[in-house]
Amino acid sequence: MSFEKKAVVALGGNAITREFEEGDIYQQFANTRKSLLGVIEMVKLGYKLVLTHGNGPQVGNYLIRIEASRHLVPPLPLGVIVADLEGGMGYMISQSLSNKLYLRSIKRDVTAVLTQVIIKKDDSSILNPTKYVGPFYKKEDLPALKARGWIMKEDPGRGYRRVVPSPKPLDIVEKKIIRQLFESGVIVIAAGGGGIPVYRQKDGTLEGVDAVIDKDLTSAVLAREIGATELHILTAVDQVALNYRKPDQINLDTLTVSEAKEHLTGGQFPAGSMGPKIQAAINFLESGGERVLITSVEKHPQALRGETGTRIVKH
Repeated sequence: MSFEKKAVVALGGNAITREFEEGDIYQQFANTRKSLLGVIEMVKLGYKLVLTHGNGPQVGNYLIRIEASRHLVPPLPLGVIVADLEGGMGYMISQSLSNKLYLRSIKRDVTAVLTQVIIKKDDSSILNPTKYVGPFYKKEDLPALKARGWIMKEDPGRGYRRVVPSPKPLDIVEKKIIRQLFESGVIVIAAGGGGIPVYRQKDGTLEGVDAVIDKDLTSAVLAREIGATELHILTAVDQVALNYRKPDQINLDTLTVSEAKEHLTGGQFPAGSMGPKIQAAINFLESGGERVLITSVEKHPQALRGETGTRIVKH
């Protein structure tokens, strides 16, 4: 098979654990299989592929388990939780994709790579954490939680939650390994949940950080480092929109980088939803990428045919 196209595809964690489902492992496997229909189409089209994935709902569930068993076993830091989920979710995605390829008589190897992502030790988010993680708590729980060193903030109308740093991803530790596999035609699952956050100490060694990284921003860095030409970001909406959920909502077929910057600065894309995806698109295109596609998991096959989705281009 000739590989002329190279892409990173970023799957949202909500595609695997759906909001209105219990989220047991059988549902997660079923949702994973559904989320890969567009990926299968890309394989048929001869793409070299790296898949990344979110882990927001899964991290939340993991933290609930830790809280429930805190009196029995020692808790784990976020970096180790991300690593555990990279393994578990990588297994689900790898097996599901391998099975789909096998049933279609398509011979492509699939593997998952634990991925460490370099951040700055003095990133501004470490001093001022804003990323909500884990379950909701009541006001009377706060003293005990703060005694653990947690930073707690109110999620208005919903309760109090832990907030943690979400530093900017700068580089990928395993980029050479991932690129070698990618160039050889292996489909690689990498940088799950934004990757394991680490920083380099003065002696050059790595040290983990109790933080989480935005998976779309990491996907843009990874795409740059492995020489991908396309970045596909799969989310909950079919197209990027202006005035989202307002009577005058406008769905966008295409966006240029300059238009994306203008709308991002103008507040059209909030930090908690579409903002990081648009910023990731801008970063990727300005670092040499050719095209970004943003669409829903369900409509990814149609978006590949140009029937829906939003394409972000340089000019």
